[in-house]
Amino acid sequence: MTDAEPVTPTAPRPAGRVLFTQGWRDVAFLHWAVDRARVAPLLPPGTRPDEHDGATYVGLVPFRMRRIGLLGTPALPWVGSFLETNVRLYSVDEQGRRGVVFASLDAERLLPVLAARWVAGLPYLFARMRCTRVGDVVTYTSSRRWPEPRGTRGDVVLRVGDRLADPPPLARFLTGRWGLHQTDRRGRTAYWPNEHPEWPLHAASVLELDEGLTTAAGLAVDGHPDSVLFSPGVDVRFGPRVLAPVQGPA
Repeated sequence: MTDAEPVTPTAPRPAGRVLFTQGWRDVAFLHWAVDRARVAPLLPPGTRPDEHDGATYVGLVPFRMRRIGLLGTPALPWVGSFLETNVRLYSVDEQGRRGVVFASLDAERLLPVLAARWVAGLPYLFARMRCTRVGDVVTYTSSRRWPEPRGTRGDVVLRVGDRLADPPPLARFLTGRWGLHQTDRRGRTAYWPNEHPEWPLHAASVLELDEGLTTAAGLAVDGHPDSVLFSPGVDVRFGPRVLAPVQGPA
């Protein structure tokens, strides 16, 4: 078993030829520490839960997706910009590459939802969503429309605090993710690398929360999140996926 790579604020290697670009804006990061035994069965073959100080994490991450572009072409109008909330887990593969695994991704545009499910095999779901900001308070609301369970909610109201000049190690661990681990339609584990500038992170506090999306993903959490962060966002480049050699379950 290879040790995990160091946690870094920027990508440890180039993502390669740009496959697509995205802008992530008004990003909230809410995280709960959980036991690795809850997470391990949900990860792709050849990956294991990534841990910080003996715990792995479940994340609830609402944000604005902006201006998806494909293969260096101009960003897609309208359809390439939408609201999204994902439930994510933290993984490391047998090459030591840290990544995320998506348990669910709710989004407000049906066409991207269908395309991502069909082309990429990602667990996207169609939802009615809204994001507003008044002063330092940001409100995200989400109600699932398709598929079941309809009406599942993921609502977050945050107060954004000061910029973190030197983010703590846990914040670096949760946001320094340079790829996506995924099981493809043939049962193989794929790694999608990405790169972007260092996250500008702010402290944040939860004012209201309905974490129904984590429960719907089979990852019910209790109590106040162990970590709450906010970022105005970054622009992201994704490279071609890489098939990871699998040597058996982690």
